[in-house]
Amino acid sequence: MAVSSEHCGSYSSSSSLSGEVPDRIEKEISSEVRELDSSTEASGVDVGAGSGGGGPVNDGGAESSGTSHRNSYVVKALPVDISNTGKSSSSHQKLEKSKTEHQRHRNVFTKEAARFFDDKMPAQQKLKLLNRIATVKDDGTVEFEVPGDVEPEALDGGLRDSGSEVNQDEALDADFLDIRPLQIVMLIVGTRGDVQPFVAIGKRLQDYGHRVRLATHSNFKEFVLTAGLEFFPLGGDPKVLAGYMVKNKGFLPSGPSEITIQRNQIKEIIFSLLPACRDPDPDSTIAFKADAIIANPPAYGHVHVAEALKVPLHIFFTMPWTPTSEFPHPLSRVKQPAGYRLSYQIVDSLIWLGIRDIINDFRKKNLKLRPITYLSGSQGSDSDVPHGYIWSPNLVPKPKDWGPKVDVVGFCFLDLASNYEPPETLVNWLKEGPKPIYIGFGSLPVQEPEKMTQIIVEALEKTKQRGIINKGWGGLGNLAEPKDFVYLLDNCPHDWLFLQCKAVVST
Repeated sequence: MAVSSEHCGSYSSSSSLSGEVPDRIEKEISSEVRELDSSTEASGVDVGAGSGGGGPVNDGGAESSGTSHRNSYVVKALPVDISNTGKSSSSHQKLEKSKTEHQRHRNVFTKEAARFFDDKMPAQQKLKLLNRIATVKDDGTVEFEVPGDVEPEALDGGLRDSGSEVNQDEALDADFLDIRPLQIVMLIVGTRGDVQPFVAIGKRLQDYGHRVRLATHSNFKEFVLTAGLEFFPLGGDPKVLAGYMVKNKGFLPSGPSEITIQRNQIKEIIFSLLPACRDPDPDSTIAFKADAIIANPPAYGHVHVAEALKVPLHIFFTMPWTPTSEFPHPLSRVKQPAGYRLSYQIVDSLIWLGIRDIINDFRKKNLKLRPITYLSGSQGSDSDVPHGYIWSPNLVPKPKDWGPKVDVVGFCFLDLASNYEPPETLVNWLKEGPKPIYIGFGSLPVQEPEKMTQIIVEALEKTKQRGIINKGWGGLGNLAEPKDFVYLLDNCPHDWLFLQCKAVVST
């Protein structure tokens, strides 16, 4: 689930990127299909083998019961510096001893951090390693400290110089002129802001003659069908997932009480993926068999389904999930640049250890695949699975250490304004005064909606402003009495609405 709301889809009325981005996506997917068609027949190699990503953590046991405790991840920070020890001889001896201790701790940290890149390390050993290095904070983020004099390349496990640049100009070898029509399934988990960009992508793929099924939560069935795409329901409730994200600031649970709820959501999602790829349309009963899969990371089991069906997989997401030395994982807390790349491996390991029993159960029972006994080819690790990140390169350029199969593709806007007919009450209210201020939080829940509504109304009244309050999933807008300077809105395309407003206050 992206830590974003509808701004990934409908904020802007600009369409300068809407054609270019899906074009590139369509070409990359078609290239992957052709490559698979030729390679699997020749070598019999399975495509997409590896583990899923995203989810809460448990005790890391081989057959987890789903009732683990967060305490196993809390560790004391390693000492990173010792100074100001005085000038006496005894103090000098203490200083020398402190330097020796610091050197020892630095060497231990470097050695253990490098082990995170060993895919064949058993899960129990990796869990013990996490206990010594990382701490899961109360808000679900992961914190660790890197000794100040550790070089970035020392934490890369010898696999790659984390500061090195890769050849950005390396092109994928593909002939884009000969593309057969494909049946493409998009496995998308999250809120409206996660789903909307993929509706735009799906519509463009349809323009190229492909059949597109968007598999997501039942809450978005009407939205997907209205856009002209096929719909298939996935498990999980996005309102529950969104509430969890708001409380925990990420995928990782902040306490034991959160684990069971989130694991049940994950299991529902994972076990609905295979039917989404091969079952007939639930309404028309027209047969469907995926030739290619597009997914976002919170779909968790996408890579395993791709392996079982022997079809190519393409990951897209609205926040970075590929290791880089230029910035840390969005769910981590690490200040030292030397630990940026390592942060992806640590977060990925925690996620994997929390869902591996569900994944392996799914692999054995539904996919008829061998279980995975260690972290292998997960989303946080370097792999051959292509990734596209849905943000503008003008905001965050593509890191120099991302290879040719990882790209920043720009925003994918969905034009909803052209066919939108606003309610007459809204049109009349807009005409009655100056342009209003929009306030809304989209699909993100609000912990105290009545208090938040009161704060918004009081702020508008004190500043003598008119305001549109979007109720959203947060339940805003319960007023004790109507206010003529406030309009309560259920749903409206942002690319139409924001042009009518003087300012926007949103997530």
